[in-house]
Amino acid sequence: MRRYQNYVLGQWVDGSGTETILNHAITGEILGEVSSEGIDFSDVLAYGRKKGAEVLRKMTFQERGRMLKALALFLTQKKEKYYEVSAWTGATRVDSWIDIEGGIGNLFANASLRRQFPDLPYYVDGVAAPLSKNGSFIGHHIMVPKEGVAVHINAFNFPIWGMLEKIAVNLMAGVPAIVKPSEFTCYLTEVMVRDIIDSKILPEGCLQLICGLGRGIIDHVQTDDVVTFTGSAATGKLLKAHPRIAAESVAFNLEADSLNATILGEKALPGTEEFDLFIKETVKEITIKAGQKCTAVRRIIVPENLLEEVQNGISNRLASTKIGDPSVEGVRMGSLATKLQVERVRANVELLKESQEIVFGNMDEFDILGADKSKGAFFSPILFRNSDPFTKTACHDIEAFGPVSTIMPYKTMDDAIRLAKMGKGSLVSSIVTPDNKEATEFVLGAASMHGRILVLNKECAKESTGHGSPMPLLTHGGPGRAGGGEEMGGKRGVLHYLQRTAIQGHPTTITAITKQFQVGAEMPEANPHVFRKHFEELVIGETVFTHKHTVTDSDIVNFANVSGDNFYAHMDATSLDGTIFERRVAHGYFVLSKAAGLFVDPKKGPVLLNYGIDEARFTKPVYPGATLGVRCTVKEKIDQEKRSEDDIAKGIVKFLVDVYDETGETVALATILTMVRKINQE
Repeated sequence: MRRYQNYVLGQWVDGSGTETILNHAITGEILGEVSSEGIDFSDVLAYGRKKGAEVLRKMTFQERGRMLKALALFLTQKKEKYYEVSAWTGATRVDSWIDIEGGIGNLFANASLRRQFPDLPYYVDGVAAPLSKNGSFIGHHIMVPKEGVAVHINAFNFPIWGMLEKIAVNLMAGVPAIVKPSEFTCYLTEVMVRDIIDSKILPEGCLQLICGLGRGIIDHVQTDDVVTFTGSAATGKLLKAHPRIAAESVAFNLEADSLNATILGEKALPGTEEFDLFIKETVKEITIKAGQKCTAVRRIIVPENLLEEVQNGISNRLASTKIGDPSVEGVRMGSLATKLQVERVRANVELLKESQEIVFGNMDEFDILGADKSKGAFFSPILFRNSDPFTKTACHDIEAFGPVSTIMPYKTMDDAIRLAKMGKGSLVSSIVTPDNKEATEFVLGAASMHGRILVLNKECAKESTGHGSPMPLLTHGGPGRAGGGEEMGGKRGVLHYLQRTAIQGHPTTITAITKQFQVGAEMPEANPHVFRKHFEELVIGETVFTHKHTVTDSDIVNFANVSGDNFYAHMDATSLDGTIFERRVAHGYFVLSKAAGLFVDPKKGPVLLNYGIDEARFTKPVYPGATLGVRCTVKEKIDQEKRSEDDIAKGIVKFLVDVYDETGETVALATILTMVRKINQE
C-alpha cells in the first residue's frame, strides 16, 4: 500500500503507524495511507524559522514577487498531472479547474503585487506624521516580516487552491509556511509539493508539508508565528481557543464555512435576463464541487410571489444534471470527497427535514452514471423549501456541506436583508437584479454581516467570476460565523504577515531607514545632474536646485492657446468676484510644465522616459509676477526585472518635484515617475 509522505526538515518522511486510509471518491478503492505520528513539530517549526525565514526576510518584495511568478509558470507546465489526480477526489474537470488553475492564478496575482511594494525586504506604510513645530522630528511606520512561520491548516475541498492562495501571501511577505492539508485529500497536495520542492524555486525551509493529522503542531507555535485555519466553524473555534494561541498572542486567521445566501431582486421578473441568470447561477453553486465549497449557496431568498416559479426553475435544472464518474461524457456533478462526508451531510439533511420540506432530490434514490453508488461518495442534490424562515430557523444555523440548499420567500427588501444576516456572518452573498437602487439597498443593508457581495445583472454576467469565486486581490473571509478573518485581499493579505512598527526621529534618519525621501531631510546637491546618472548611481535625497522663472501674462495666454484650457480664472479677470482668486491665475498644469522645463536636463542620457505623475497638488495660487524655482529630489528607487534578454536593464525612480515661489512657499508638489537605465545591462 502506498504511503503518502510528509516533507519536513528538508526531507520526505513517513509517520509511524497509520492514521488515515485514503480512498478514491468515485470507486471507493484504497489509494494509500498516511500518518504524521512521531514527527517532532517543535523541530519542524524551528527549522522553518531558522532555515526558511532567514533567507526570505533578506529578499526584497521584488525578488519574492519574481519567485512567485517563476513558481506559477513552472506549475502551469505541470497542471495536467494535477487534473489526473484531482479526479480521485470526485471532482469534474470544471471543479478541478477552480482548484488547480485558481490556485496557480493566486500565485500570478500575488506576484504582480510587487509593483505596489518597495524594492526592500520591508514595507513603508502610509505617510510621515509631523511631530514637531519646526519639522526636525517626525514619525512614520514600517512593516517588517514576522520572524516566525505560517502554519496553514486547510480543508479537504480544495487541496491545491487552499495551499497556494495562502502561501502566495506569506511568501510575498517574507514568511515561510508549514502546510497541513486535510488528510483525506492530501494525496493531491503531496503531488504538487513534490514538484515545488524538486523545482528548487523556493529556498529550502520556505515550505514544509504535513500530510497526516498533524496532532500537536499548535502546541509549539510562538509569538512570531501565524496560524490560519479553513474549515468548519466548530473546529475553527476550538483551535482559536487553544491555550498556546492565547498564551503566545499568536495571530490567528479563521475562514469558516458559512450559510451563504443568494437573493433574487424584486425587479428580476420572469422573462428578464436576470431571472434566468439567477436560476442558472444558483444551480451552478449547488452542484459545483458537489456543493462542497465554503462559498456555496445554502439559502435561496426570493420574492414570495415568485417562489413557485423559482422552485420549478431550479428543480428542472437540477433534474437535468447528470451525476457520476466525471470521466463519463455528460456527467456534470461528481461525488463528495469521502464516505465520511456523505454521512455528515446526510445527518444534517435529516436535521433540516424536521422543520422544512424537501421539494427536490432523494438521498437514497438517484441515478449515477459510470460508477457504483454503493462504493463512491455520491449524494443527490437536495432542495428544501421553507415558507416561514423567520420562525423555522434551522436553515440559518445548520449547514449540510454538500449539494443542499433551502429556498425561502421574502416580502420586502428589508426582509431579504434580515434573512441574509440571519446566517450570523457569511463569506459571501449575491443579489441578482437589474435595478441599481435595489442593489444599493441590499448591499448597504447586508454588508455588515458579509465578507463579499456579488451584484449580478446582464451587463456584467458574461465576465462575472460568479458567486462562489473569491478573487486574489479581494478579501476572502467574513464576520461572525465565517470566522472574522481575511485571507488574500491583495496587499491586505500580505500585510497580515508583517509587523507594523512606528518609528520616530529626524527626517534625515527616517529617510535613511525607509529609503524614501522625507520632507525636512538633508538635500545634498546632485553633481552631476540626476538625469546624467544611472539607476545604481542615484542616491535618495540628492537634489537638483534649478534656475528660476518669473511668470507673465503671456505665459498664461500661450499655455491656454496650446492646451485649449480657457477656464475663466485664467482668462477673464472680470469674472473673479466671489472666488478665492485676487486676479487671473496661472494654470496649475502650466506650473508643472514649467517646472519640468526647469529641472529636466535635455541631453540624451540614462533617463529613458517619464511615464507618469503621482500625488500632484497645487497648494498656492500663482499670479503673474511670481518667480518660480524647483527642487527635484530623488525620492525612491524600485528595481525592475528584464522582460527578455533583449530588454534594457532599468529601474523606476520617483522624483519629488517641489515648486516654490519667491517667498519660499511651495506652490505645487508632485511625484514624477521615470524609467532609468542601469550601468550593468546583464
